[in-house]
Amino acid sequence: MSHLKLFAATVKWHGIKLLRKQDIARRVFLHDRRYVSSGTSEPFLSGSNSNYVEEMYYAWLENPKSVHKSWDLFFRNANAGQAYDPHLPDQLERKASFLQSHGLAQTPSKAEKLVEDHLAVQSLIRAYQIRGHHVAQLDPLGILDADLDSFVPSDLITTIDKLGFYGLHESDLDKVFQLPTTTFIGGNENSLSLREIIKRLENTYCQHIGLEFMFINDVEQCQWIRQKFETPGVMKFTNEEKRTLLARLVRSMRFEDFLARKWSSEKRFGLEGCEVMIPALKTIIDKSSEMGIEYVIMGMPHRGRLNVLANVIRKELEQIFCQFDPKLEAADEGSGDVKYHLGMYHERINRATNKKITLSLMANPSHLEAVDPVVQGKTKAEQFYRGDTAGKKVMSILLHGDAAFAGQGVVYETFHLSDLPSYTTNGTIHVVVNNQVCYRRRGHNEMDEPMFTQPLMYKQIHKQVPVLKKYADKLIADGTVTLQEFEEEIAKYDRICEEAYTRSKDNKILHIKHWLDSPWPGFFNVDGEPKSMSCPPTGISEDLLTHIGNVASSVPVKDFKIHSGLSRILRARLEMTKNRVVDWALAEYMAFGSFLKEGIHVRLSGQDVERGTFSHRHHVLHDQEVDKRTCVPMNHLWEQQAPYTVCNSSLSEYGVLGFELGFAMASPNALVCWEAQFGDFHNTAQCIIDQFISSGQAKWVRHNGIVLLLPHGMEGMGPEHSSARPERFLQMSNDDSDAYPEFSEQFEVSQLYECNWIVVNCSTPANYFHVLRRQILLPFRKPLIVLTPKSLLRHPEAKSSFDEMVSGTTFQRVIPENGLAAQAPHEVKRVIFCTGKVYYDLVKERKNQDLEKQVAITRLEQISPFPFDLLKEELEKYPGADLVWCQEEHKNSGYYDYVKPRFRTIVNHTRPIWYVGREPAAAAATGNKNTHLVSLRRFLDTAFNLEAFEGKTF
Repeated sequence: MSHLKLFAATVKWHGIKLLRKQDIARRVFLHDRRYVSSGTSEPFLSGSNSNYVEEMYYAWLENPKSVHKSWDLFFRNANAGQAYDPHLPDQLERKASFLQSHGLAQTPSKAEKLVEDHLAVQSLIRAYQIRGHHVAQLDPLGILDADLDSFVPSDLITTIDKLGFYGLHESDLDKVFQLPTTTFIGGNENSLSLREIIKRLENTYCQHIGLEFMFINDVEQCQWIRQKFETPGVMKFTNEEKRTLLARLVRSMRFEDFLARKWSSEKRFGLEGCEVMIPALKTIIDKSSEMGIEYVIMGMPHRGRLNVLANVIRKELEQIFCQFDPKLEAADEGSGDVKYHLGMYHERINRATNKKITLSLMANPSHLEAVDPVVQGKTKAEQFYRGDTAGKKVMSILLHGDAAFAGQGVVYETFHLSDLPSYTTNGTIHVVVNNQVCYRRRGHNEMDEPMFTQPLMYKQIHKQVPVLKKYADKLIADGTVTLQEFEEEIAKYDRICEEAYTRSKDNKILHIKHWLDSPWPGFFNVDGEPKSMSCPPTGISEDLLTHIGNVASSVPVKDFKIHSGLSRILRARLEMTKNRVVDWALAEYMAFGSFLKEGIHVRLSGQDVERGTFSHRHHVLHDQEVDKRTCVPMNHLWEQQAPYTVCNSSLSEYGVLGFELGFAMASPNALVCWEAQFGDFHNTAQCIIDQFISSGQAKWVRHNGIVLLLPHGMEGMGPEHSSARPERFLQMSNDDSDAYPEFSEQFEVSQLYECNWIVVNCSTPANYFHVLRRQILLPFRKPLIVLTPKSLLRHPEAKSSFDEMVSGTTFQRVIPENGLAAQAPHEVKRVIFCTGKVYYDLVKERKNQDLEKQVAITRLEQISPFPFDLLKEELEKYPGADLVWCQEEHKNSGYYDYVKPRFRTIVNHTRPIWYVGREPAAAAATGNKNTHLVSLRRFLDTAFNLEAFEGKTF
């Protein structure tokens, strides 16, 4: 016996037992007359009455129309009155329950057949819902075995003999069956013949759309999909909708044809073979606009991008066509990018709804799917600034290729953000271009010869009739349009293309800013330039510092029980505030809090950022007695303030950093920070760093002020928790090591404007405070890379006075020697330049060796862009001293390869800059604590051995 029959046998025996029980009195309503049992044990419906009702019921089961309407209504209501259990064959249980509750009897054999047949039909319906896509007609080329699985499930009725799988026969095809609540194929009908059931299931699941959805655990979602696809007539278009679809297909296909005619030898990654994507996207946008969406943010690969720009975003055709002109000169805005990577932002009226809609297609590199989290981050930001908490005004659409969607891990990292509170965008429409359903008429790109590797497939592709002709022929045949109307539509769009082509010849210069995907209205002047080239002081009033410090030391919510260990931390903060000093965590609090008062939103994201990896931040307090009750004191600074968002991310770097980058694109008036749990963890997000953060402005004229906080320091913690790999950021910095700059009053800000990003390693909390403040006060935006400390978070010497942070103070790019050595610079034998934590090791060692007069130590706080002007002053101050660069990192990492040629440029190659630090190594740091301490001792000895470089050649 098959698995189906075993299942049926179990259930039908349960049904038969129910049918045989006749000891319960019930009410029955017939023709608006009420029959009530007397309350005795003898049921009302017994004897001949019972037989009569039973006969009516069986007749109704076979065909509801065969009985009087009153009986039909009665049996429907009786069935509907039973509770629904989605885990049981519900209709059968209801029938059995009805017969039992009304005292009806039937023969075991008839009951068995009834239950078994209805079970079989329900199983058949479910089989199509689960596996119908296996026999859907998805291959337009007719070479199924080339790419698709040709497996045909045995439980689908592809031939009449397969009815036997369910214990059914050809003679059952015209028998009428009640439909379960888990299908909508009946429409307004509750029962259909078996023949009609199979026909409608095939029309739904086995045509040119495959549905694979029954793995979804949410019953409501499954029901929604069933209703949208199974309801009869749901796929029928009105004549007006058909004409619109045809017109959109004309634009989609003729655009590609036009490019192919004009630039046959140019790569453009055309959409041929999937032209229907354009009308599909436009329909999605039409429907979204109808439902209240105001802003759609899109991300997509290069295939079809130009077509989407032209026919969905509505980019001016002449600006697309001029991109093909090899004589087009680039404006001096940046290096630019190839045309099929560029983005666009456009506000227009949606013709279907007559509502204003904004469309943004994000620029992206060739790295497939890398744009996914960026789109989500920007979407989240636009929702946030609009107060769109449910995603009813702003939405995202992501387009994918099938192979990339399945193969690129960032797709899943992005999905993992979908339900996190500070990351969800409340849903995304994903459009996957399935190259096993669609096809590429010209291979990977127009320069490709796909016949090398796919000869059978491309023989078939070359025979394919274009989809536009197929659809036009169909509409002409059924009288929806005439041949003349179709030809006029083609001629109309061809004329539009030709006229735009003529205008495109007038363009002599390419302006990348015309392709900007995230404009900031009002932030720059009309030419896209900064409104000034100056930055005000970054300090704030002492009253403000004190107020923020007091709130940071408190619990601003009543009856909130915090951890005793946290109470000690808050008391220590309060004591520091009273003493007018800050540590690293409090300095950060001051910077963030000051922005909130000024209306600047602050967002801090990453793994464990709420507490801080090193348990130093504690921006979210947790009630120790009420589960999940939290308090964010930063949001209680003032009654009227910008919101502060601090959110622990999923365990992802690539996806989360891309998300935060996208969030920072939406507005220049926000400080968006991403903190790595340890600095070296950023390397799993290297694609975002290389392709978007480092080069985004040069390629796409896209400013971005994202801040990367990367814990860094050689502290004997092993090779994976030590180095944030500063050398990588420095290698990608665009300042010229050999070009001696011209200094002016605006040099500091101008240098920042010309750089691609800023790299700092602050040695004091005050300087960290200032560099964060400067990030927003600058008249432009640049990515900021901050190498943040670990042990310095609690180092007793790593504290700053309010005096270094009050109004009028600023970020110090270089902190010069200010001790005994600075008082007699001509007596100094050595100047040690360094950055970050190693400064404290050097100061301690200098004191131990009593060399405070002979050795000066200067801290380089901003490493890139290189502070040529300030270091020139330092070098000239100590003309007779050895110049040493000291770092705790290994020689082939860290900063030496970056700073050495720049120091040499300052001194015109007349003085050497000696290296002191650890020897080159393959790993970032040792995993042995003793080895770490020995190497530290060795380079500290060298740093203060004033004869170490005598007789050596540089």
